[in-house]
Amino acid sequence: MATTQEFTISDTLWARLSPLLPVHTPKPHPLGRHRQRIPDRQVLNGIFFVLRTGCQWKALSATGICSSSTAHSRFQQWVEAGVFARLWNEALQDYEDLIGLDFDWMALDGSLHKAPLGGKKTGPNPTDRAKGGVKRSLLTEAHGIPVGLVLEGANRHDMKLTESTLASLPPAAEAARQAHLAAGGEQGLCLDAGYDYAQVREIVAAHGYTAHIRPRGEEVAAKKAGQKARRWVVERTHSWLNRFRHLLIRWAKKPENYLAMLHFACARITWYNCLFG
Repeated sequence: MATTQEFTISDTLWARLSPLLPVHTPKPHPLGRHRQRIPDRQVLNGIFFVLRTGCQWKALSATGICSSSTAHSRFQQWVEAGVFARLWNEALQDYEDLIGLDFDWMALDGSLHKAPLGGKKTGPNPTDRAKGGVKRSLLTEAHGIPVGLVLEGANRHDMKLTESTLASLPPAAEAARQAHLAAGGEQGLCLDAGYDYAQVREIVAAHGYTAHIRPRGEEVAAKKAGQKARRWVVERTHSWLNRFRHLLIRWAKKPENYLAMLHFACARITWYNCLFG
């Protein structure tokens, strides 16, 4: 059964989030009067409620959390200020400090989603009768923590997004990866048959990874004792992201708005694993 905590920002999480929000400086009013500003935490709860439940922005007012116009306006301000990208980066730094990102084995895969309203970085979905769609290309470390993410149209092939996804690591994740390499650690990258191209192998090697790709047509090998399946973690992380119902269908025309919500979800997933992983 769902609990209220699943749809609100906890005290622990708010303590980490609040220092990352821009400081509000009210503009002078000619009469010296201002409408009382709704607290940032209340607004962030509203934004998170939209992300978690998938409700329309206009429906937010009916929840009593805060007005929909205030939530959407503040969301736009924070997107432009790069707040949600910083949240994700801070979450990754906390995970690295408390648990440690595991770069021994990485996994990369794409996921297709409907985008009925179109907009930049959408395209005809080849698996949905060419209807508008978006593809998110996701990179995870060994335990499924999201460390890289890009968006493109649904018609872009997975292999075409390899370079940009491997280059999309937030600063905290990239610093941890470089430290791992400097210490002599190996980095395996697990990919499905959709990435079985010489160009992909070259890109992967250039970024310091060892590609592990099952060639097309090769049967699944029998499981051997002591060998662990590794690529499935990225598929599980896609499933984690889909629990944030706002992400299942892209209704935002602006790709930066949809990407910001993805960053917010990635931050929440990472911090949750810091506490309970």
